[in-house]
Formats: sequence, C-alpha cells, structure tokens
Amino acid sequence: MAAPKKGRRSPGGQGRPGRVLALILIAMVALTGGMFASGHTTPRLGIDLAGGTSFTLEAKNQPGKPNAINPTNMNTAVGIIERRVNGLGVTEAEVQTQGENHIIVNIPKGTDAKQARQQVGTTAQLGFRPVLTATAGAKAPEPAPSAGNKDKAKDEKAKDDKAKQDATTKPSGSPSPTASASPQGRPVTDALKADKADATPGASASSSGKADEKKDEKKAPTPTPAPGAGDMAGLQKKLDALECTTKEGRAKANEAAAAAKPTDLIVACRKDGQVKEILGPVAVEGTNVKDADAVFDTQQGKGWIVQLKFDSTGAKKFADVTGQLATKQSPQNQFAIVLDGEVVSDPSVSTSIGGGQAEISGGFTQQSSSELANVLSYGALPLSFDVVTETTVTAALGGEQLRAGLIAGAIGLALVIVYLVAYYRGLALVALASLACSAVLTYTIMVLLGPAIGFALNLPAVCGAIVAIGITADSFIVYFERIRDEIREGRTLRPAVERGWPRARRTILVSDFVSFLAAAVLFIVTVGKVQGFAFTLGLTTLLDVVVVFFFTKPLMTILARRPFFAGGHPWSGLDPTRLGVKPPLRASRRRSTGPVDPKEA
Repeated sequence: MAAPKKGRRSPGGQGRPGRVLALILIAMVALTGGMFASGHTTPRLGIDLAGGTSFTLEAKNQPGKPNAINPTNMNTAVGIIERRVNGLGVTEAEVQTQGENHIIVNIPKGTDAKQARQQVGTTAQLGFRPVLTATAGAKAPEPAPSAGNKDKAKDEKAKDDKAKQDATTKPSGSPSPTASASPQGRPVTDALKADKADATPGASASSSGKADEKKDEKKAPTPTPAPGAGDMAGLQKKLDALECTTKEGRAKANEAAAAAKPTDLIVACRKDGQVKEILGPVAVEGTNVKDADAVFDTQQGKGWIVQLKFDSTGAKKFADVTGQLATKQSPQNQFAIVLDGEVVSDPSVSTSIGGGQAEISGGFTQQSSSELANVLSYGALPLSFDVVTETTVTAALGGEQLRAGLIAGAIGLALVIVYLVAYYRGLALVALASLACSAVLTYTIMVLLGPAIGFALNLPAVCGAIVAIGITADSFIVYFERIRDEIREGRTLRPAVERGWPRARRTILVSDFVSFLAAAVLFIVTVGKVQGFAFTLGLTTLLDVVVVFFFTKPLMTILARRPFFAGGHPWSGLDPTRLGVKPPLRASRRRSTGPVDPKEA
C-alpha cells in the first residue's frame, strides 16, 4: 500500500485547519478593533428603543390647486419625504399619514432634528428664471421730504413718470438709481424674448406728446396689467420696497415669490440677501431635473457645488434658453435658480450650455450642498406642508418590549444549551464556541453598520437576531448528525469528520439559501420596521455559512485528533457504544483459515 504524499490537502481544506481558524480569528479581532477605533461600541438604536423626534406636518393646497389634498398626493408626499429623510442616512425613519391632511414623521435619536425638519418641510419647487434686472439687497431710501404738499405731489408724480419711462423705453445710457446693475443701453424686459427685446409694447404711446396721451385715455383707456404679468413699473416699486438684508424681509419675499405662477414675473431675494432681482417667467422647470449630486470642485476652486442632470426635454430647453441669454449684457445674461421662491444661485451665461447638465454654486458647505442635492433628487412635493408640532418621543414602551424580548431570547438560548449538553455532551462545546463566534461577528458588524449606512437596531431586528440562534444551531446539528451516522457505520472519528462534511455542507447551504431568499424578498417588498427584521435575518444567515465553513469545520478537524474525541470517551458525544455501533462480523471471518461453506456464507 502506497503511503500518502506529504503536504497533500484533503477535501475541505482539512490539511491546514489551524490556518483557517486563524483567519476567522484575525477577522474577529479586526472588526472588534475597528469598532473601538470608530468610537462606536454599541449599535445605533431605532426610535422604538432609543426615542427620537416626531414631526406632524399639515398639508396645504398650493396656489391654483384648490383640490390638491387627496389620498394620491398624500401617499406621493409620504414616499418623497421618506426618501429624503433616508437620504440623510436615517434608515429607520417612520413616515405615515394621519387623517386626511396630516403626515407623521418619526426620526430616531442621534439624527440632526433641525436638518431633518428642513428636509421634510421643503416643498422643493425648482425653476430656472432669467434675470431682468438686479440691484443691491437693501431697501431703496425714501425721498427727502419737500417744503409743502405741492412740492411733495410734484416729486411723487416725477418719480412715477420716471418709473413708467424706465419700463417702456430704452435707458438713455446712464445707470438707473434704483437698479444699478441694469445693463447700459438695453430695456428691462423679458430676457427670453430676445427678438422682441427692443420692441416693448407701449413705447409709441410714451414717445407721443402729453395731449396725445390724454386723447388716447379719453378714447380708449388702456387696462393696467397685473403685477407679475408685465407691469414693470409695479414690479420696480416692489423691488424698491423689498428688503433682502433681513431674515424677515427675505422670508416675506420668498413666500410671495413661491406663490406666483410659473408664467408670472416676480421679485425675489438672493440667498445671501445682498442682491434683489426682477425675474422673468420659468424657462426650465424643476420637474425636468433627472438627478442631482453634491460634489467638491477642485478645478475652478468653487468649493462644494450641486451638479444637475436634465432629462431630454429639460436639456433642450436649457440649451435654447442659455443660448439666448448668452447674447445679452449683464445682468440679463444671468439665469436665476429659484427654489421655493428663493434665488439659490444666479450664474451668468456666456455660451449655450448643452449636454443636459448644469451646476449650482455659491458658498455651499458639504452639508448644505448635500441637502439641496437630496431634495432635488427626489422631486418636489405635490403639496405644501407646515410643521405644526415637534415633540420628543421617549423609549419607555420600546425599552420594556426590548427587556421582554431579551428575556425570551435568553430563555430560548438556555434551552438550546441544555439540549446540546444533554444530547451531544462534548460536542456541545463546539456548538457553543461557534455560537459565540457568530455572536461576536454579528454584534461588531451591526455596530459598524450604524455610522456606515445608518443601520438602526429596532425591536423587529432584535427578533431577527433571536431567530438566527435557531438557524445557527440547526447547522451544527446537521453536521454533528452526519458525523455520528458515519461512526454508526463503523468508521473512526477522523474519516467520519471527512466523509460527513460534504453531505452536511450541501444540506446547510440549501437550508441557509432558503432562509436568505426569504429575508431578501421580505426586505424588498416591505418598508419600515419589517425591513429591520429582514436585514438582520439575512445578515445572520450569511454569517452562519461563514462560521460553519471557517470555524466549526476546522475546529472539528482539530478535535478529531484528540484522544478525548477520537477515542470515543463517554462524555465526548461520540461514544460508539452509546451510538449503537456493533463490532463488524467480517472481522471474525478473516481469522478463519479453513474452507467456507457457500451455504453458510
């Protein structure tokens, strides 16, 4: 009989089981060290275990949409708000409707409540409007008081005449006192209609004499257009009275601008309050934005910016409009990006921008750019919302349920241990060591997933971890029973460990695959807390495969070489007598040297 070759590795990597054990032990030490290095030694808890903040949002109809509050729009708003909040890394947020016009948002403790409040309360109505005129953000100074009422009336009339002249004729070449940023030699009119920029309606009437004006008024009085629909004189008065340097003034201006229709002309404040502007109708709507990302610009030194990607319709509109604005002078070559009535950015355009991409810049921080990109990525809410209540949620009820769940889990684990010790005896040590290895891996990974992906441990997730105890114990039992079956067939322990492993491996893989598939389907088709259960169940199922392959199997290979197990000690759990093994009959027949009767055989 030829001797086995040295260094040959047996099936399953049993030639060097010590190296396999060392590998998983190194992984356990690395995960534990990473947990302490990150400063997080406990899992991030969900709102039911740690408490948090609860917002109550009340829906309001938007201007021009009196019947917008309906179940369809409310459910759409719930989905958008949930994606926005989860975009902040909050995976355990609860968003649900309450009644006909309220939405409840629960956010776990440890989340920036102020940041989340801004995300859930922002309507995110985005529009790209051309800039018609711009001036400093401070309110225009009041005219100096005159000596008498007659002089005062004359000053007011002169001011009105000048405003009308500015709105209906070309500037004479000198800058306007109230719109210092207006272009020289160009009218303050709709920047999108480049072919009609010099042909402003009403110019002939203003160039006629005073008698002609009176005659025209008597003959057919011209109706005054509504502000925001072309009445530049009225808009100029609003612009002069607008105060953008204060928070209250900007809030008032943003509210009025947000309530305007997309076809209206508006006055608005820039975000920093340093500039106020008259803006034309919406040229490209925010619904044409397909995606938005926050990136750090290192090439041009702009810092944090928000990059936008348009759909095919938006890309064509954006290219056409920027091509028209590029032919104009400042500030009419600027494109204001208006979010909920506030000018976030107003970059100038020097050439037509194709490719369906644009960027928003202007003093963003990493957080503010990420917030804006997050809001724009998931679209505008179909309704406006007011945060009517903001309360702190305690974890008293969840804590009691957690204690009850942990007690139930401890009782179940104790019963499993009692069963393993009573039935498998020495093999129970292998099972308990494998359970401990699985527990260390599960705990450290769940702790690290908290800051990494925002995973939060809630009550259903704890239930999933408790269920995993049974799944892991099943894998050990399958392997142990395969080994015992081989011993019952008359084999010694070392070949029994080798021959029992392939059969046990197939059974374990099929069983764990079914469990993981169920967890994956449950995670995909459900939302909220049920996803926590599915995620934990899937994670522990994968770890069960890792532990059985890289810990339980190598450990059994090493123990099979020890006399306590190899010799079949009564307390080893592998005693041939207790397993019902009988001495083989063919052993006595080999001692016979005489002829064998065929009938006896």
